[in-house]
Amino acid sequence: MADEIRVMLELGPKGKKVVASAPDWPGLERGATTAAVAVERLIAYLPRYAVVAKRAGMDATFPAVATADVVERYPGVGSTDFWGISFAFSDIDRQTMSGEELERQLTLLRACWAFFDDVRARVSAEMRKGPRGGGRDRDQIVRHTVATERDWAKKLGATAPRDGSLTDERLAAHRAAYCDGIRTLHVQGKMARTWPLRYLIRHTAFHTMDHAWEMEDKDLSASQA
Repeated sequence: MADEIRVMLELGPKGKKVVASAPDWPGLERGATTAAVAVERLIAYLPRYAVVAKRAGMDATFPAVATADVVERYPGVGSTDFWGISFAFSDIDRQTMSGEELERQLTLLRACWAFFDDVRARVSAEMRKGPRGGGRDRDQIVRHTVATERDWAKKLGATAPRDGSLTDERLAAHRAAYCDGIRTLHVQGKMARTWPLRYLIRHTAFHTMDHAWEMEDKDLSASQA
């Protein structure tokens, strides 16, 4: 019998998109036009996310094969329908976290970052383009991902360097400050401005993983070999 994985569903207000997220596994989130398809897509991504769970040292508890246990359905916002991405807060997002649970979530976030770094190091600089030649290349995807995250860091009171340079050292320092900022707010019982900490962590992890998977899917290395 397959294991169960907790799933929450964010429902777009106009019924155009539904987002399925696994609250216990930050970064594991997929959207679709219906709840059934969103859940199906999330379950299909379990083998891909298993790499993150292993990096985090949690592969023994991660269900690589599972069925969905839908534990919450909640209303989304206009951006949910437009992007098919979670932009609303669930009741689970608002739940208080113990220090142990916070560190578990941060460990998974750091594993998502490590996976992203591995992907950007091994994929082709040029990415496969869309049917009309659209789409970003690898370095553009990386810059977008990091720049967006640096913007979210402002919710933690952190500021990015003015030059915006992207080196391994600066990225490591940014990520350490990001996690420390979350820890500080957690101790103080505060949110990241208007964002619950659980949501900030899972949204950051999702953005990281979504673009890492985008780079994997558009990698030209195999076709060039």
